[in-house]
Amino acid sequence: MRVRLAGQGWEFDAGADTTLLMAAQQAGVRLPSSCRNGTCRTCICKLESGAIRYLVEWPGVSLDEKREGWILPCVAVAQSDLELAVPAARRIEP
Repeated sequence: MRVRLAGQGWEFDAGADTTLLMAAQQAGVRLPSSCRNGTCRTCICKLESGAIRYLVEWPGVSLDEKREGWILPCVAVAQSDLELAVPAARRIEP
């Protein structure tokens, strides 16, 4: 699946079993993160389009946040092409 970061226009591929956070990192993009298990919410971002599934039963987002499109990329995998709004994303310097 292809993931596009709305504000930056950067794109990267994400496999069906790779978290969005890890796929971004492998593509040279740093998304905010800390715990990497869905509890700290450091990585929370907005899903503008597409579909994801979570690798944990109850990620740290409320039902209202889910309805509004907020996701945790540290425990989410793509089920389709995605567009994310991640204003704090940065390129990883080689």
